[in-house]
Amino acid sequence: MSVVSLIEYADASAEVRAVFDDIMTTRKVDRVNNFWKALANHPATLRQVWEEVKAVMAPGALDPLVKEMIYVAVSATNGCEYCTYSHTAGARAKGMTEEMLGEVLAVASLANKTNRLANGYRVPVDEQFRRT
Repeated sequence: MSVVSLIEYADASAEVRAVFDDIMTTRKVDRVNNFWKALANHPATLRQVWEEVKAVMAPGALDPLVKEMIYVAVSATNGCEYCTYSHTAGARAKGMTEEMLGEVLAVASLANKTNRLANGYRVPVDEQFRRT
């Protein structure tokens, strides 16, 4: 259960509706997800996060599928059920297979394990890995 009310389009302020409209237009959907409805309780945060999502998740050096798969891995690692479900659906819509999901989660799991070991042992970084 959410700790805030989910703001529905019909109940939203003009400022929130403008962001909701942009989300629906950009994503070519007829509704906004609950995440955005929760953020609508603080319109400045809603607007700022949406603008950042549009910028970061837009096609660039990494294609949109790779970005979604990274999002899945980080969300799973952070224990965010909502984002894990949401971005797994997004990655599947962009072509992620079950095999790809298994591999991305295996890589995330391995990275977490080796990160913790390196941090625990306080392993000094090899000079060859540092950028000059």
